[in-house]
Amino acid sequence: MLRPARNQRPEVPKNELERKVNLMALIDKMEQELRPPESTMEPYPAKFITLASGEKMVVRQISREECGIVLDAVQPLMTVEKDFYDIVASRIYAEVLGYMRYRVKDEYVFLGTINGEIVGLVNGRSVDDKTGMSYHTMAIRQGLRIGAQLFAAKMEYHFDFLNQEEVLVVAESPNGFKRWMIEYELESRPEVWHELGGVPTYVLTKELWEKHKAVKCTGRRPVPDELLAANIPARLPSGYAQTK
Repeated sequence: MLRPARNQRPEVPKNELERKVNLMALIDKMEQELRPPESTMEPYPAKFITLASGEKMVVRQISREECGIVLDAVQPLMTVEKDFYDIVASRIYAEVLGYMRYRVKDEYVFLGTINGEIVGLVNGRSVDDKTGMSYHTMAIRQGLRIGAQLFAAKMEYHFDFLNQEEVLVVAESPNGFKRWMIEYELESRPEVWHELGGVPTYVLTKELWEKHKAVKCTGRRPVPDELLAANIPARLPSGYAQTK
């Protein structure tokens, strides 16, 4: 009896090979059934914002292929109780993972980076042609109003690029409530349930956005090629003041 040469794999019987091919095709078909339908959404054009420190933060929408580095960036904050970073980071982790695995309909994720370093992120999704839903806003580097700038960027996306009429917003920390509900004068909408759970829902309307846009939303386009190249690919934060 001839034996296969060393390091040579035995030949797979034809019927076994066909079985594996059919199984892979079935799994692929099931995966397609699990994925929500995707709407055609206008992409968010990258911009840069000059911060109070003089540094330039690039704000851009990321692809699913870039989500791994975002998950790694968020993970260290998932056990930090201060300012409710634990619940915000844990939920962002799940939401970004859901986006990466095609388990959330029409979600987007924006990064804020300085010289490629991730300093903050925001996410949300489009509910329908008229309504958007804000998920979370998180500043990793503190003291430069990075969270406020990123929140304004995603509101800009909903109103100025997706042309929606309102965005549903909730806050999970006192600081978030002050930044969004009070500063933007959001309308209370307690009868509407947000996807994040039982936290009372507020709404930013198109009218309110136009009222606050000039002050809240800053930045310039296009991003110079050299600056954009310095921020792609993104890299992990150099440190976390929240953990100290």
